[in-house]
Amino acid sequence: MPLEIERKFLVDREKWNKIEKSTGEHFRQGYLLTDPQKTIRVRKTADKGFLTIKGISTGATRSEFEYEIPVTEAQELLDQFAVSELSKIRYKISFGGKLWEVDEFLGDNQGLIIAEIELESEDEDFGIPGFVGREVTGEGKYYNSNLTLKPFKSWDL
Repeated sequence: MPLEIERKFLVDREKWNKIEKSTGEHFRQGYLLTDPQKTIRVRKTADKGFLTIKGISTGATRSEFEYEIPVTEAQELLDQFAVSELSKIRYKISFGGKLWEVDEFLGDNQGLIIAEIELESEDEDFGIPGFVGREVTGEGKYYNSNLTLKPFKSWDL
């Protein structure tokens, strides 16, 4: 079974805005199923589509099945079947020999920036860039599927 081992961190906006970065990629992401035990997601970029099924998280690990689908089908699934969705800009940053993906959320989640790193094992050592703040791995409110149901703008900060 394919596994995803991913850790999530909040991003310090002030430090993030000061670093040089390449152009990000716009994602439209919708959920066909959001359940505490599993999610089924459709993601559309400018030229690609993906269908992803994720299991329940145990620590930073969960099962993940991801399949590329035609972008036109991703568009149709999002338009006709998504029960919730969000948009974000994703940036890819190399640091310490690892790839960090930084998501700047849009719409009702604007103001939230999350950095993610995928690892080979939960106890793998890795360097942390200066713009990365508090770890939020395992905090459900930061899961993308939950952000579609209770967006950042509705949180009591």
